[in-house]
Amino acid sequence: MPKSFKQPVFKRIKTLVCGKSHDINDPSLFHKLSLIAIFAWIGLGADAISSSAYGPQEAFSALGAHPYLAIFVALFIAFTVIVITTSYSQIVELFPHGGGGYLVASKLLSPTFGMISGCALLVDYVLTITVSIASGTDAIFSFLPIGWHFFKIWFAILSVFALILLNLRGIKESVLTLIPIFLLFMITHIFAIIYALVNHLYSFPTLIQSTSLDIKGATLQFGFIGVLFIMLHSYSMGAGTYTGIEAVSNGMPILREPKVQTAKKTMRYMAISLIFMVVGLMTCYLLYGVQPHAGKTLNAVFFDSITQSWKTNLGFYFVLLALIADAALLFVAAQTGFIDGPRVLSNMAVDKWVPTSFMSLSDRMVTQKGVIFLGGSAVLLMLLTQGSVKFLVILYSIAVFITFSLSQAGMVRHWWNCRLDVKDWRKKLTVNGIGLMLTLFILLSMVTLKFLEGGWITLVIIFSVILIVLAIKRHYNYAKKLMEHFDYLVPAAEGNHSKDFLKICYNTEKNEFDPEARTAIIFVKGYNGVGLKTISDIFFLFKDSFKNFVFIEIGVIEADVFKSTGGIQSLNETIRGDVNHYVSLVEKCGYHGESVTRLGTDVVDEVSKIIPKILVRYPHSIFFAGQLVFHKENLFTMLLHNYTVFSLEKKLYKKGIPFIILPVNL
Repeated sequence: MPKSFKQPVFKRIKTLVCGKSHDINDPSLFHKLSLIAIFAWIGLGADAISSSAYGPQEAFSALGAHPYLAIFVALFIAFTVIVITTSYSQIVELFPHGGGGYLVASKLLSPTFGMISGCALLVDYVLTITVSIASGTDAIFSFLPIGWHFFKIWFAILSVFALILLNLRGIKESVLTLIPIFLLFMITHIFAIIYALVNHLYSFPTLIQSTSLDIKGATLQFGFIGVLFIMLHSYSMGAGTYTGIEAVSNGMPILREPKVQTAKKTMRYMAISLIFMVVGLMTCYLLYGVQPHAGKTLNAVFFDSITQSWKTNLGFYFVLLALIADAALLFVAAQTGFIDGPRVLSNMAVDKWVPTSFMSLSDRMVTQKGVIFLGGSAVLLMLLTQGSVKFLVILYSIAVFITFSLSQAGMVRHWWNCRLDVKDWRKKLTVNGIGLMLTLFILLSMVTLKFLEGGWITLVIIFSVILIVLAIKRHYNYAKKLMEHFDYLVPAAEGNHSKDFLKICYNTEKNEFDPEARTAIIFVKGYNGVGLKTISDIFFLFKDSFKNFVFIEIGVIEADVFKSTGGIQSLNETIRGDVNHYVSLVEKCGYHGESVTRLGTDVVDEVSKIIPKILVRYPHSIFFAGQLVFHKENLFTMLLHNYTVFSLEKKLYKKGIPFIILPVNL
């Protein structure tokens, strides 16, 4: 009897760090892992709300010598938030199981436009993590001496690693951990804004007068068109304010039922809180005459201003608390990248634009490879840009508004095509049409105005990602054509045509079942030509040696399956149907056939659980599996294809269990 399958040391360490495995068979699993609106507001909406740390600042700074134009810019930003959130409410209605930029553009425009949107989204989510952590680090170091700023970049990188570990434990766990931070931010910032407004209640006539004078002065200096250009420039520079709105439609699969209502409620919370923050902060900048200060954010200067008149040390502690909350919420905002980025990767993996391994889940139901990939990319980008928020916001805004524009264009096309079937199509078309005009304007403004300041880098990065995914797609299409060469075996093995395939059998009489007889235990993945080729090779090589055949298929629960209980049930039914086809085939040859199926997130782990029982039942067994072999092995074949068979081989060999890999040459 082989050695027992003990849990290795690294597994125990992983459990300690990431937590115990979730039970797939738990009927309440989806309910336990899903987010209600208030938690979704924190986990997905924090990205948008946290933009108040840099969005209003960038818009206000862009006005230069005419700060009082900020009132009009703030109102226009508020209007844009309403339009975009309303248009995305229509998107979640149309795509209740997930309607981010990738899926919307793929379904409503074309797969190619969907791929472009997906590539922009991937860059966007890497930048979400990077700019949020970098901006949060700036907020913390605003309170520290200039001499300490040397350590900023290393603090930011360590923060990314900390969030990677936190997200490997699970989405809901990471959100629940960060709730106190979110609440601290809301309390301190709402208090600061209300305190400032109440304290300057009688200054509003002066504010209105100063705004009027600023408009007249700017008009005399630049003309009406010039003033309009200044405001539009400021408006476009505040583009980072809207970047988190897309997250809710991408995150639909993790929302609590009813998903559409939860999503709409989440976006409503997001819109109200974001408008309050943006309009409130930009108004307060004017009331206190906030000016840029070396090593400090505008919010830090604002907090210092409102506490100067406080006679006790309470002001010092409030500023410290507010800045910590500012920074901490930005770290929470990085959650959007870790939650939605891997989901975009998994959706693109389903369509073979990126490696299919990005669909895999950990035993904590986390798209682990996606979390690590996005976190690692964020660390690299942080090093390359040295955490410059001003530079990162430019990259960030361009990437997200490519996706915004494609999503709105897809919706506009949809409502136009459905104008005969949808009663209120004009209203819906108008909302998405306005959204398309606004998002296109901001995108073109950012690319034009900031092209030489870093905008071109975003376009180069996105174009490079597009070239990579096109190469991946081309390889998968090539591999699919090669595997189709074995499809002739499927009709040959079924129905009235089975005689041609059954010529490989060396036994045509029904044997009496003997569990002590030699048994072939075959790992399969789907009922297809590759699996049938493996069986035919066993008959060809071993002739009539085996009397029993056991077919094992592990249904891997990937991100595209783990959306509902129905998805898991459907997978279970599919794999049972697959192995029953194989069992029926060998029984026609007179052999004993049996099937074993399991569901899990890791094939090797699930095999380790079932092999001891199989070996007790069939002590004289040899394990088999087929492995695709390409004519030319290269980097793509190693990265893009499943080599689980070799992991199984290593696992079984260590236990002294015979295992034979049969090559399936393509």
